[in-house]
This record gives sequence, structure tokens and C-alpha cells, in this order.
Amino acid sequence: MIGNSHTILLSAPDVGHLEQEYVMAALQSGWVAPLGPEVDLFEREIAARVGVPHAVALNSGTSALHLALVGIGAGPGDVVVVPTLTFVATANAVAYTGATPVFADCDPATGNLDPSLLSRLLAVLSAEGVPVRAVLTVDLYGFCADYEQILPICDHHGVPLVEDAAEALGSLHRSRPAGSFGRAAALSFNGNKIMTTSGGGMLLTADPGLAGRARHLATQARLPAEHYEHAEIGYNYRLSNLLAALGRAQLRRLDEMMERRRALRDGYAKVFAHVEGVRLLGGDDPAANCWLTSIVVDPERAGWRARDLAAHLAQRNVETRPLFKPMHLQPVFAGARTALSGAAERLFRDGLTVPSGSALGDSQVRQVLDDVTEFLDRRG
Repeated sequence: MIGNSHTILLSAPDVGHLEQEYVMAALQSGWVAPLGPEVDLFEREIAARVGVPHAVALNSGTSALHLALVGIGAGPGDVVVVPTLTFVATANAVAYTGATPVFADCDPATGNLDPSLLSRLLAVLSAEGVPVRAVLTVDLYGFCADYEQILPICDHHGVPLVEDAAEALGSLHRSRPAGSFGRAAALSFNGNKIMTTSGGGMLLTADPGLAGRARHLATQARLPAEHYEHAEIGYNYRLSNLLAALGRAQLRRLDEMMERRRALRDGYAKVFAHVEGVRLLGGDDPAANCWLTSIVVDPERAGWRARDLAAHLAQRNVETRPLFKPMHLQPVFAGARTALSGAAERLFRDGLTVPSGSALGDSQVRQVLDDVTEFLDRRG
């Protein structure tokens, strides 16, 4: 839906005085051009938060995915396994390298990559002699993929894992932070994420060679010389010093912003607790950052569809959105190879994402929960 000044949004940026102080200090320092001390500090602080040795600040999460895939050698003739239930940037990053995405379906309980299906798919591709360059997982809506199962599967087939943790900064899986799995990972600091730099992202890795390669390519692949010297094609992907300052302030508030989102998710859980045929996607995972809360509706049991609630909330200027349309249904990827169970299509049909942002005020939260309750009472 198109918002107006009175619309309650899904996940608006949560910025305030601390962010203003950090950005103003960066401006006053004179470091206005790309790169600078704020970028260096932001990289170190994110790396420490996630527990990885290397972080490369970039202008988007998509850039981070692209350079991560380039860093592991993805290119024409290769295949990368991608969850079909994701935002298009995940698949686009594969296409940027010239590799081909193969779309795999999800666990219906979480929306994340289905480990058992992945295992069967990699076995089939291996038997066919298809060169699989990577498995690209997605930590959907802030809930980590099942790395306890997925990593051994990748290891068994000798396929590296790249983690799309764009939505999951602050989340944990088995006490290990999102962004610390696989050969490399990508974070996003887009305006709607758990924390933002307006636009921005971060590549994370334990591999110093991969990190160095990413830094080189992200700065137009410029070689060290007095003049501009380039031996290969590079990209203009680095994060600006001003936006890094914003990110550093946001990082200091990350835990409180996650707690706000978790409290809102708990509110939805209470409202829907006794509603037949409705569940929260991802269940009750206390280690998730709860970036976005989504419900899944079984219309036969509930007596209504997700789109019915969406229409009710839209009339009250409350933004909602369907779950991601699966990649295998997108026209741009028509004809792509797939391994499907139907789970992603059902979640797209029956799921609804509801306002989840930490910037929502108490009165806005009450309004949303009251509007949902009103809808349920009418249907009861």
C-alpha cells in the first residue's frame, strides 16, 4: 500500500538524537567523501559484534552478496543454490556473476531453506556433474536458517556456503551470531532493516584473502600508484563516511531496538494465541531479532484469508505486505531450475507481514493490535 503521513508502516527507520550527534561529528570532521575513520570504526565494531575477523563496509547488502560470490569464484557455467522464498536481490547477486541460480523450497514452519530438500538437490546435481559453486542461505525475516543441518550437508558435498544475513543482524543460531556462518556473509543496512545507514551493507568473512579481494573490487579495482591504474573491472561499492557514522550510532542502539520488536511480536502472539488456523512464521525463537513479524493463515480453519485482514488494516492506514513472492514465480527467472515442495507458494498465498518496527510509538502499537482484535471479533 502507498503510505501517507498517518500510515503506520511495516518497519520505518528508528533514528534520533544519538544518530544526529554521530553524523554531525562526522560532518564537522571534514571526512565527507567516501571512506574515512567512521568507516574503519564501523567495520571493526560490526566484526566484533558478529564475531568475525573481517568486515568490509559497502553501499548495499546486494553489493556484499555480489562480492562474496565473486570472492568464492562464482561465474558463468556455475550453479548457485538459492532459496526461492527471498527478496530478489539474493538471486540478482548470483546473476551479476554470470552464474545460474537454482531455486530450492523452504521449511514451511520457518520459511528458510529446507535442509532435507537441499541434501537431495545437491546429490542430484552432483550425480549430473553440475558444477555447484555455492549454497546461498537466507535468514528470513530475522530467523536464522538451520545451519546445524545445512553446514554438514554443504561440507559433505564440498560446496561452500554464503549467508544472506541481510535481515538478521543481532539474531543467533545455537548461540552463534547471524553473519558468522559459511565462507562469507552479507548484512544490509537499508532504511527498513533492524538498523540502518540509510543505504548500506557489510561483507563479513574469516577469510583475509576474500576480504582483501572485496575491498579491492569495491574501490574500482584501483591499483596502488600515483595515477589511476586498473588491471580489471571493479565496482563503486564502498560505504560513505557519513553513513558509517549513522551506522555506528544505530549499532549502539541495536539491542534496545530488537527488544522493542520482540515485545511487539509478543503482542501479536497474544492476540492470535487462541485463533484457530493462525500461526506466527518462525514460531517462538527468543534468539531471533524479530525484524518482521509475519502470520500464516489456514483459511479453511480460520474462516478468513490473510488478504482479508490486509484489506481491513489498509482501511485503517496500517501497512501490511504479503510474504516474498517466490523467485521461481518471478517473470525474470521464468524457466529456472527448481526443487520444490509447494511450501513457499503456500506461504506467499497465506502469509502476511504486519507492522514490526521499533520506531512505532505505544499509541501506534495499541492501534494496530486493537485493529487486529476488531477484525478477529467480527470474524468470531
